Amino acid sequence: MERITESPSHYDGLEHMSTAELLGHINTEDRRVPEAVGRVLPAIGALVDAIVVRMRRGGRLFYLGAGTSGRLGIVDASECPPTFGVPHGLVVGLIAGGDGAIRKAVEFAEDDREQGWKDLAEHAVGPDDTVVGIAASGGTPYVVGALEECRRHGILTACITCNPGAPVTAVSDHPIVVVVGPEFVTGSTRMKSGTAQKLVLNMVSTAVMIGLGRVKGNRMVDMQLSNVKLIDRGTRMVMDGLGVDYEEANTLLKRHGSVRRAIEAGRR
Repeated sequence: MERITESPSHYDGLEHMSTAELLGHINTEDRRVPEAVGRVLPAIGALVDAIVVRMRRGGRLFYLGAGTSGRLGIVDASECPPTFGVPHGLVVGLIAGGDGAIRKAVEFAEDDREQGWKDLAEHAVGPDDTVVGIAASGGTPYVVGALEECRRHGILTACITCNPGAPVTAVSDHPIVVVVGPEFVTGSTRMKSGTAQKLVLNMVSTAVMIGLGRVKGNRMVDMQLSNVKLIDRGTRMVMDGLGVDYEEANTLLKRHGSVRRAIEAGRR
């Protein structure tokens, strides 16, 4: 299998380039990423629709990856509760090597073909859940092995990868293959591949949460009011929604605990 993510960079002699040249070339390569994501929007849309159906009947969304891919999944999962007000555990990010691998690489953790399923099993993963394997190369044993087991247990699978024909696509009901080309630094998939994965994850989680009714208009009406900035943002949403002044909106927000409930109460 040709692994585009491992193919030589279009640039050489990087150590001899000026800072301006380096940044210019990196920026040129980065601009290719959203175009590549745009070419797979139908595949992303099909996955979103499938996840929404399962979540409406009580399913959860799991992200599974190693290294940069695993960290990106954890970031996306961790941002869903504060942004959309969903419970912790509705979207779960798992990384090869466990939570310690979020900050420091765990040697050979990604090579364990059985551990991914064991990690999922700790969460009692079931047929209403969706498991998305994130693997730039598409061959990470931790991810591929987990998706194989998911399929055996009737669990919907998907993947986000950057190599066509990668092993992970063969065990995914919804393969999303974003071909971004060689990395600026050969094989450094934290760059374009990581950016592509982040963009896809943003799309998936945001579109799913909108599908579940967690956004009204264009506002995060269920966001957690966990700091002064968010309370101020929420207050202004209530002001706009009800046509009241700041003080009244702030009082309603603090009394009812969310933008959605404050606006509903103000309209009664």
